[in-house]
Amino acid sequence: MGVTVTALAPLPAGSALEIVERKGLGHPDTICDSVAEAASRALARFYHGRFGLILHHNVDKALLVGGAARPHFGGGEVVTPMEIILAGRATREVRGVPVPVDEIVTKAARDWLRTHLRSLDAEHHVRIRCLIRPSSRALVELFERQRATGTVLANDTSCGVGYAPLSPLERTVLAVEHALQEARIEHRAIGEDVKVMAVADAGGVHLTIACAIVAAHLSGMGAYRATRDLVAQIAGAAAPGARIAVNTADGETEDSIYLTVTGTSAEAGDDGEVGRGNRANGLITPCRPMSLEAVAGKNPVSHVGKLYNLAAQRIAAAAVELPEIEEAQCFLVSDIGRPVVEPRVAELRVRLAPGGRLADVSPRLEGVVRDGLARIADLWRESIAGALAVC
Repeated sequence: MGVTVTALAPLPAGSALEIVERKGLGHPDTICDSVAEAASRALARFYHGRFGLILHHNVDKALLVGGAARPHFGGGEVVTPMEIILAGRATREVRGVPVPVDEIVTKAARDWLRTHLRSLDAEHHVRIRCLIRPSSRALVELFERQRATGTVLANDTSCGVGYAPLSPLERTVLAVEHALQEARIEHRAIGEDVKVMAVADAGGVHLTIACAIVAAHLSGMGAYRATRDLVAQIAGAAAPGARIAVNTADGETEDSIYLTVTGTSAEAGDDGEVGRGNRANGLITPCRPMSLEAVAGKNPVSHVGKLYNLAAQRIAAAAVELPEIEEAQCFLVSDIGRPVVEPRVAELRVRLAPGGRLADVSPRLEGVVRDGLARIADLWRESIAGALAVC
């Protein structure tokens, strides 16, 4: 396997446009990513605990179909529950021993909903349908081959992309969403469904925030407007100098504002799907290199759609720790059946600090890439421990 190290082109002169988005904890797309990852983690734990290794599974196809709700100040009701459809492939039997896949993934999904969405009744506001089918014989055989050879083989042809460091705007978007999630502890009218869209250009930074407001904790329009203003105030503290707009589609009546029963638009206003939300670094960054591969729900042993995006991100972060490097972008491409730690393409693009020479730092950067690829073999341990952040 060859590692390529190249120099990034110089930054364009002038003030370039930057767009950054984050879909928060209760956004329908983030819910789908999160329950798919919870399902994969639960399966991995079961497989490892019962059979001594993580067996083939990919449960990265989840769809949330929004329900119907009637919120009103002081309360409201969910009229039609939202529905989460979990699909994919998983090993359902090992040497005659059945694996209760449906029960495992359904429980994992409900546990995540119950833990993270406090205004949502995980039993009554959500229906969960499990449509996970048995793994194909060819992929199971490929997965099992690692036991005979001791080498983990990629179970897909895919790519992963990562970059570092985060820009000031990217850090701001993460800080704003985090601050609003933290504020829910004290201000219960703030829902988990927070979406932050940031644009930076020659005119400065503008944030548009959509924040679900929970009706049960409000007495009327005055309380709603006060909560909306509070959201803007909290965001402004996390993003000094930014122009901030909150719930810009609001009208002047109770039925024309972002009022919810459950704290998420999934109750009536929006649907969700795995892979449509945040990338592995927690952001959507169209002005940066990024993969459209869904990370959540893929197995943490051999699915390069997960492993390479996580590894590329970590490799780039390690590269910018070198004093000669100001920015790094990592690109990894696999071939199905090839050892996971030996991608077909491993390229690191770097922007050097003033006075730096690529020839001087290339050997160390190649070592960073090879070390990052070798560490892929331990990602499954992080997954089982719940330490992998994928959205």
